[in-house]
Amino acid sequence: MKKERVDFSVMGLLIVIAFARGFYKTIQYHPAAGFQTNFTPASMAQRPRFQSDFASSKLHIQTHAASLVELKNGNLRAFWFSGSREGARDVEIHSAVFDPKSNKWSAEQVVATRQDTEKSVLRYVSKLGNPVCARASDGKLWLFYVTVSLGGWSGSSLTMKTSSDEGKTWSAAQRLVTSPFLNVSTLLKGTPFFYKDGTVGLPVYQEFIQKFAEILHFDRNGNVIDLQRLSAGKDEGLQPVILAKSTFEALALMRNSGEKEPQHVLAVSTKDGGRHWTTPQKLPLLNPDSALSVIVLPDRRILAVVNNQKRQGISKGRDALALMISADDGKSWKMVYRLENQLAARENPLNKTTYLNNVRKQLLQLAPDSQREEYAQSTASAMCIGDDCGFEYSYPYLIQTRNGDFHLAYTWNRSFIKHVWFNQAWIDQRLKQ
Repeated sequence: MKKERVDFSVMGLLIVIAFARGFYKTIQYHPAAGFQTNFTPASMAQRPRFQSDFASSKLHIQTHAASLVELKNGNLRAFWFSGSREGARDVEIHSAVFDPKSNKWSAEQVVATRQDTEKSVLRYVSKLGNPVCARASDGKLWLFYVTVSLGGWSGSSLTMKTSSDEGKTWSAAQRLVTSPFLNVSTLLKGTPFFYKDGTVGLPVYQEFIQKFAEILHFDRNGNVIDLQRLSAGKDEGLQPVILAKSTFEALALMRNSGEKEPQHVLAVSTKDGGRHWTTPQKLPLLNPDSALSVIVLPDRRILAVVNNQKRQGISKGRDALALMISADDGKSWKMVYRLENQLAARENPLNKTTYLNNVRKQLLQLAPDSQREEYAQSTASAMCIGDDCGFEYSYPYLIQTRNGDFHLAYTWNRSFIKHVWFNQAWIDQRLKQ
């Protein structure tokens, strides 16, 4: 028996070594060559704009982890996962298109299912997760999403689809090789970015054994050519977002998943085009173990969306969401606007009847009058267990479009994907106030 155990251990070790060698043959080191910085100045003639709606439309289903990409005609395409619950076998990747001219979202489109992904990658898939879209240098859309074959999210890998017609149709799924350890535990959430040579950087993270952030580097054809770590396991930085401030300077902000409270956003920086990054440092920006989204403005100010909990004694939770701004590389922050705020419900818990009344008020400008009650009941079914109800506003994804406007998508009570559209004139107005 002892000999069999030894043989099994040796065999397992040889398999891992063989896989790792194959991985490193696939990924050849290509040092970063600087970042693309395509800043879009705001139009001075614009009036302040701030409006919100729902990108998703299906009821009595859970939605989460939205991302956005601008289309060639100026429309927006949103992606998210949707199903009976996170991690369920019926979860699908959904998408919808927003037309700024008509100010309307299209009906939802199914982009990927567990079954069609299985057929394409020729392996068992138990669940799907976070979708993120990038536009390649040749104009194609690259859609990345998480797939799991065995275990939880720590056993995940990345799958990729491409589209040549702005997301109307998609290629078969392709499983990416991104990790030397049996290709498991790569997840994603952050916005893709470009290097100066037109290659693509994808912020990713690992949760198997240790938690840390990385950057996957893709060539113009979608092949992985490099993998770069941003944080060590002890720092527990996840879900990085890369902010390119110039060709050689960039800042990466990360979710802090450590147990020590209060939890502050972690940051690393580079001054040599991404070849080397500093060790993680804590910023004064609070964000209790949740995803954040950040962009850099043309004047180098940083705009962030976080679950910033300001009330004394509250350090965890996702029942408040704020838009914050920094003019000194994150050393200090000022609140622009409180997007969502249900902190009071922590101190005075709501029963289901009171909860529904609260949700109905939130839905006044978001749901059609004829369907408002059904929207409220759909929210309660996702966020209530008996008479115990809660709120969640999480996983923001913020982009700036070519005309200078800002679009934000985030999970709204696990029931809908909320879309917020605002401009620089509105930000300036808020800061003056």
